[in-house]
Amino acid sequence: MLARQVAQVGVFETLKVDLTVVLGRTRMPLHMLLRMGRGAVIALDASEADMVEILANDHPVARGQIVVTGDRISVEVTELIRKEASIVDPTVTIGEGAAAILDAGSLSA
Repeated sequence: MLARQVAQVGVFETLKVDLTVVLGRTRMPLHMLLRMGRGAVIALDASEADMVEILANDHPVARGQIVVTGDRISVEVTELIRKEASIVDPTVTIGEGAAAILDAGSLSA
């Protein structure tokens, strides 16, 4: 039984997932984007206290909050997005179909 579990874990070692954390969004004309240089600042429609979206391979999977400790920035996951909500409606936004991370029902797939 242990050999089977080790083999199953080995599959996850080669799994590649692109994680994205979105703090805010903004729209700007392309000509402004092209004029930006190194060190340019883009104003977002959010603050550090707002919830962030956590995407896995461009699909919403969770929500979280930014945590700043000294010079380190991290994300604390506070909610998981139900699998059914994102599959049935790929346009689901963070908050709709979200489940509290401590809700045991949201952790079953």
